Amino acid sequence: MDFTDTTEEAAFRAEARAFLAANAEPKGGTFETWQSRFGDYEGLEQAKDFQRKKAEAGFAALAWPVDWGGRALSPIYQVIYAQEETRYLVPRGYFEIGLGMCMPTLFTYGTEAQKRRYAPPALRGDEVWCQLFSEPGAGSDLAGLRTRAVRDGDDWVINGQKIWTSGAHWADLGILVTRSDPKTPKHKGLTFFFLSMKNPGIETRRIKQISGQSHFNEVYLTDVRIPDAQRLGAVGQGWGVAITTLMNERLTSGDYRGPDFDEIFSLARAVRLDDGPAIKNPAVRERLADFYVKAQGVRWSRFRTMTALSRGDTPGPENSIGKLVNAAKGQEIASYAMDLMDMGGMVMDRDWAPMRAAFQESLLSSPGSRIAAGTDEILRNIIAERVLGLPPDVRVDRELPFEDLPTSKR
Repeated sequence: MDFTDTTEEAAFRAEARAFLAANAEPKGGTFETWQSRFGDYEGLEQAKDFQRKKAEAGFAALAWPVDWGGRALSPIYQVIYAQEETRYLVPRGYFEIGLGMCMPTLFTYGTEAQKRRYAPPALRGDEVWCQLFSEPGAGSDLAGLRTRAVRDGDDWVINGQKIWTSGAHWADLGILVTRSDPKTPKHKGLTFFFLSMKNPGIETRRIKQISGQSHFNEVYLTDVRIPDAQRLGAVGQGWGVAITTLMNERLTSGDYRGPDFDEIFSLARAVRLDDGPAIKNPAVRERLADFYVKAQGVRWSRFRTMTALSRGDTPGPENSIGKLVNAAKGQEIASYAMDLMDMGGMVMDRDWAPMRAAFQESLLSSPGSRIAAGTDEILRNIIAERVLGLPPDVRVDRELPFEDLPTSKR
């Protein structure tokens, strides 16, 4: 692994630092996010203002082609910019799906006219995208989805339900995978589209999370008409298109955004136990050491990815390791922080709780991080099969028609 910036990378890092210093607020000593400062939906307009500045400065999509507003740079430059951005209070969660997952899929399967129409406003944040994939009976096994697409002349009529759709309540557009042929095996009868979230027949219901937040939604589609011109990929080949989207998701899903080792270490320095400062307690120090080792393991693993990107190589399935470790570690850190705070862990008021109640919110939301973007079990299978070379699970349903599977029945 090579941890040293090249001359070009060092110059770009300095450019990124200058832009952020001029346009963003450095993070203070407490853990704070854009949503905790401005609110979830309420922060969208401020987020769009920052995104426009970011796009105008050329930092919004560094690997995109120049024709679409990017710089056509190696993905390592996106990694460098992301490293610098972590030091500042910037919007997260509004544009990543559109720019990191939807647009790469559109670039691969869309027409030139579609790219020219949709890429620039997505880059500037004028149009926000979401991803309509998971369903109540098709999450980890996405190919088991039941949302139907029926051809009607030049249109398709869509009926079904999606769930856990992040940002659907503010999204302007979305990508959608449907079942167009139930008589074929489940991976072969899918068709992929993009659509306006303002289409008649689309109902979005926000899901209230235990943390009090409401980031994702269930979406009902009733006789929604989509022109065939908005189909991405061939009819029945939607699984291949979806894999393109999921590969881009996997590249970024290991990035953990909650309170991590630095925050639990700061809390241990501030909290006093019966026998003195928590940081001097041997049992506390042992747990901190465990968290530190896990954090450093993920850090060094991601350096391998950065080295591959810097050389122009494509990172492999090893990216699943970071997400698997980080999700569990985040839950463990939040739980241990509650132990250190004792009864103070019940305080959810950001003005009174340490780290603006970041640990409290993380404790409630972190179990979901072990499901989103791939459950722990799915990630272990990926690592076992594609990293360690172990034999795959036996799949008896791969060649059966979808309509013959028990899971296809409502």
